[in-house]
Amino acid sequence: MHEIGFIRDLAVVMIVAGAATILFQRLRQPVLLGYILAGVLIGPHMPGMLVDDPRAIDDISNLGVVLLMFTLGLEFSVRKLRQVGIGVLAVAVAEVGLMLWIGVGLGELFGWKGMDTLFLGAIIALSSTMVASRTLSESGQRHLPFARLVVGLLVAEDMLAIILLTLLTAVAIGGSVEAATAFTLIGHLGLFVLVGMILGLLLLPRLVDYVAGFGRDETLLVSVLGICFGASLLAVWMGFSVALGAFLAGAIVAESRSVGRVLRLVEPLRDMFAALFFVAIGLKIDPAMLVQYALPALLIAAAVILGKTLACSLGIFIVGHDPRTSLRSGLGMAQIGEFSFVIATLGLSLGVVSDFLYPVAVAVSVVCMATSPYLTRSADGLADILRRVTPRSTRVLAVSYSGWLENLKPVNENAAIAAIFRRLLWHIAINVLLVVTLFMIGAYVNAHNWTWFATFGIGRDLRHTLIWACALFLSLPLLIAVYRKAEALGMVLAELGIRESLTGAYTRQIRGVLARVIPLATLLGLAVLVSALGSTILPPRGIALSLVVSGGVLAVVLWRSLVKMHARLQAALKDTLDKPEPPAGSDAA
Repeated sequence: MHEIGFIRDLAVVMIVAGAATILFQRLRQPVLLGYILAGVLIGPHMPGMLVDDPRAIDDISNLGVVLLMFTLGLEFSVRKLRQVGIGVLAVAVAEVGLMLWIGVGLGELFGWKGMDTLFLGAIIALSSTMVASRTLSESGQRHLPFARLVVGLLVAEDMLAIILLTLLTAVAIGGSVEAATAFTLIGHLGLFVLVGMILGLLLLPRLVDYVAGFGRDETLLVSVLGICFGASLLAVWMGFSVALGAFLAGAIVAESRSVGRVLRLVEPLRDMFAALFFVAIGLKIDPAMLVQYALPALLIAAAVILGKTLACSLGIFIVGHDPRTSLRSGLGMAQIGEFSFVIATLGLSLGVVSDFLYPVAVAVSVVCMATSPYLTRSADGLADILRRVTPRSTRVLAVSYSGWLENLKPVNENAAIAAIFRRLLWHIAINVLLVVTLFMIGAYVNAHNWTWFATFGIGRDLRHTLIWACALFLSLPLLIAVYRKAEALGMVLAELGIRESLTGAYTRQIRGVLARVIPLATLLGLAVLVSALGSTILPPRGIALSLVVSGGVLAVVLWRSLVKMHARLQAALKDTLDKPEPPAGSDAA
């Protein structure tokens, strides 16, 4: 009978979700708010309850989490992350850190236990991508400059959310986390994401485009959902959450040329399961507990609105935007949403937070969702009021600061040189990360598969030698690429930094020395880094030295082949990431 009961509960949820959509569209309020309130009304804590099966509620919620995170990943995409910019990324990091600190402080002020305060900080640290993007779209402001900044902040926060989810899982399981453990966890997370993204970007977008070539929507949809749930299971098997796997799968599929068609097929599922997810949130809420914690919830909501508005506005202004645009960006971020619910659900499922934290998180979200449209629409009025009350000297200082930053931006020849400089640094950084990843994979294999080696009679020293040799030889194309990019970087820096007016006849020689020193110093620094990271798999000193010499000889002999191999891999990855932006509503590959 459970199957019939589940269908009945699902039917009730979908009926009330449909009614909530119609009603809240008429009221010009976020429909997500309607879903949550509808879930409260039909939940097990209300008279005449319509849905009372906890298993059905959990099934609905878990399925909703996977598909919701997958669609968020589809809207994330690596290309958007590249377009965010270091300034907006720094603002997002600072804002999330500040809100995390404020949340912990508020929890301690209320006298809550340590785990509740930590999860509260994480809950209020992350803005809602769905609420913010829908508010911008419904208000017709998606094309304005501040909207692009809001989207950039949301993309950066999505990345930070994955780090928070992983750390909170470790804290919840272990009870506490030390700095060394935190860095280890972030390293494992980075390894999983980096390897998953690189392998995924080389394989999955092409697979999706190949399937799209059949011209059958059913085949494409089923294949994409298979990727979604397969990645979720892989993430769980690796010790992470299903949310991480689903989000990563979405971000990789978003790089396919058929992403417009995939989005068209997935959007109805996204809307359906978003409705299920948010109604399921309401189903878990006890209104009596909401009344009991109404005052803390209101105080936390006020802290979210004020804290996020001030942090984002000030940060956006500092990185070079005018005060009005900065304020509108801050007001667009003043809410919490889906990631906050995922974090609250994580705490409840692991049994480390109090029962009241989930309804408090929902109450805070409801207040923020209800006020978000009004804050966005009143941004210009608030900006005018602030302009009138701000002293003239402060306004002049703000305008002067914005103008000064504008003058610092590279133009003409300097802009071209700056672009080359940034490109070289990015190439070096990516290749260094790949080298580090290979040695971290080796350390992971050594730590978790030593019994497999033992079955073949392979001892510790031989195991370390084999693993380290594989990591070293697989790194050769990447090491050569780092050297060549660092050599080009050295030439650029030599041309810019060594002036003939100062060095006279020795200019050419000094530039040549600098151009050689920089790549060698880069390789030396990389060697130190790899040695530190690969210390657990380092073979005996004599063998390690022999392997390094062998690797050097092999690199010289196969230099051209290794360069070509790296170029092909780089071209394949670049072709995936630099695909043209698909036109809105396009189904073409």
